[in-house]
Amino acid sequence: MAERRRGAELESALLDAAWDELVDVGYAHFTLDGVAARAGTSRPVIHRRWPDKQQLMIASLAHAAARHPVAVPDTGSLRGDVLALLRDINATRAHFVTAMSIQLAAYYQETGTTPADLRDHLHAGRPTTLGTVFDRAADRGEIDPERVTDRMKSLPFDLLRHELLTTNTPAADTTLEEIVDTLFLPLVLTSATVVHSKAAH
Repeated sequence: MAERRRGAELESALLDAAWDELVDVGYAHFTLDGVAARAGTSRPVIHRRWPDKQQLMIASLAHAAARHPVAVPDTGSLRGDVLALLRDINATRAHFVTAMSIQLAAYYQETGTTPADLRDHLHAGRPTTLGTVFDRAADRGEIDPERVTDRMKSLPFDLLRHELLTTNTPAADTTLEEIVDTLFLPLVLTSATVVHSKAAH
């Protein structure tokens, strides 16, 4: 007889099952009963922890993201840090990005929210990796924080997300470099840093 799962082990198994169910069937067909069947348990076991499928789905997203944490790079330059982040996301989170955008379409319709709203909810109360990267760039004098907007900061990651969704495969490294060097850095770097960056690359 299989050993009965309890506590953190059981919760992790339930969240793994919820993530797999979400990826396979999408939010529109995502149910507590379906997750229970996949996890080999009962609906009441899940319902005691997450009263509805929205809360279970969000918990499964946080759990899946935590399995592949994105470390804060410190390469000594904004270019190096952003490229390191893009490469990390490209290598470990392509499937997660796809699920967030496609498999959750029914969730966004049901709640009237957006992928950005969900990301903000998942990151609430925690310092962001991107914030740390840009704070360091400002300290080094690479950017003027008063001029660089949130939309400018998110540009390389939005472009990578678009690439992943349109090709359904991780992006080539040359694509990541083009995003950073051709589209992103000229927007955010100070004029003196742009000159230095062009000379270095």
